[in-house]
Amino acid sequence: MSKKINITETILRDAHQSLIATRMTTEDMLPALELLDDIGFYSLECWGGATFDSCLRFLDEDPWERLRILRKKCPKTKLQMLFRGQNMLGYRHYADDVVEYFVQKSIANGIDIIRIFDALNDIRNLETAMKATKKEGGHMQAAISYTTGPVFDTQYYVNYAKQLENAGADSICIKDMAGLLTPYGTQELVKALKENVKVPIQLHSHYTSGLASMVHLKGIEAGADGIDTAMSPLAMGTSHPATESMVAALQGTEYDTGLDLKKLTVIRDYFATLREKYLKSGLLVPKLLGVDANTLLYQVPGGMLSNLVSQLKQAGKEDKLEEVLHEVPRVREDAGYPPLVTPTSQIVGTQAVFNIISGERYKMVTKEFKGLVAGQYGKTPLPIKEEFRKKILEDSDLEFITCRPADLLKPELETLKNEMPKEYYEQEEDVLTYAQFGQVAEKFFEKRRNKKYGLDSEHIDMKNAVHPV
Repeated sequence: MSKKINITETILRDAHQSLIATRMTTEDMLPALELLDDIGFYSLECWGGATFDSCLRFLDEDPWERLRILRKKCPKTKLQMLFRGQNMLGYRHYADDVVEYFVQKSIANGIDIIRIFDALNDIRNLETAMKATKKEGGHMQAAISYTTGPVFDTQYYVNYAKQLENAGADSICIKDMAGLLTPYGTQELVKALKENVKVPIQLHSHYTSGLASMVHLKGIEAGADGIDTAMSPLAMGTSHPATESMVAALQGTEYDTGLDLKKLTVIRDYFATLREKYLKSGLLVPKLLGVDANTLLYQVPGGMLSNLVSQLKQAGKEDKLEEVLHEVPRVREDAGYPPLVTPTSQIVGTQAVFNIISGERYKMVTKEFKGLVAGQYGKTPLPIKEEFRKKILEDSDLEFITCRPADLLKPELETLKNEMPKEYYEQEEDVLTYAQFGQVAEKFFEKRRNKKYGLDSEHIDMKNAVHPV
């Protein structure tokens, strides 16, 4: 029995987030959009994650306008985004009314599939976004943040997947952000998930440890329905397996993707010229294209590793990297074994740096680490030891909470609308930009008032836009 494998192409989001710090501009994307739309991908992952922040902070682009352009240029293919549960695309929990409004506007502007995850795998942090996606008619893909540790066996992931399916997930993604999956571990996990849940299973793994192509192949053989890949010029390293390579590997088998390698080559040629441009500009660091098997030892995602190096550089302590990498797993254990993905990767990593450069563990404790220990981000996979929690919170006014963190937040949408300077208001979506990025958003709004796009971005009527089923 043949089974066509779905391919989600990540070149427009995660591939460049992983390799060039999310700096691909809409202008750079434009020549490839219609070609990508013509391939027959299951979906194009093109929005969310760090793209929103990067558009505003570094590229002077309106992320909503980017989405409308993508929708117009790719009418045949489903557009997909990454969404951090109750954090949306920001770095704190937002009230339910803001989350609901963001989901509504994302789908209204062109998103078809919302991949929703929580850094702690606390399903309570996903529920509002999940319900809102279903209400708006979007495909709700719930993601499992994959990691390893004492509690993270196959049964843990099966139990979580069942919860996600019961909450209405249309599909489930195994999100291996650090490249920790192994081929035979993947085979066991996918097989167990396929035996216990009925919805499709998508595989997402980064190439950091050098295993992702093998992970994909064993996952497909075990029953995975789709995989995430990246066009080869921005594949491998801290990115994903190459699209063309995976298509070729499956060609002529029962898992044939049905995608045309000749058409993919045309797209590859375009992105190859961009890759050269990014190498010359210094955006693409060759080191990120290699394999770092240390990720299997320290469980540090590629983006987190570059953050640690940057923090140590600023402190003039670059020689301490090895000590910090040893400290990360210890801090993670103290904090209840959170998976290392935004924002927990930054929280654990920064605390590990402080522990090493101060010469004494937890002599300096960040506000965010205190928040994690206090339950402000949700329930950690393993309970934090009471003695440790008291030590970390003794000099703060934080109390330990066990409820869903967003239950403590009052509705804030109207307050944000009133708070946002009226002179910046050009579209309804602006309040959501302001809600998540505050001062960064205001600076962007200021520039936008006197700036035009370097391309013809005529107004697009989203009510009449084509949305693939």
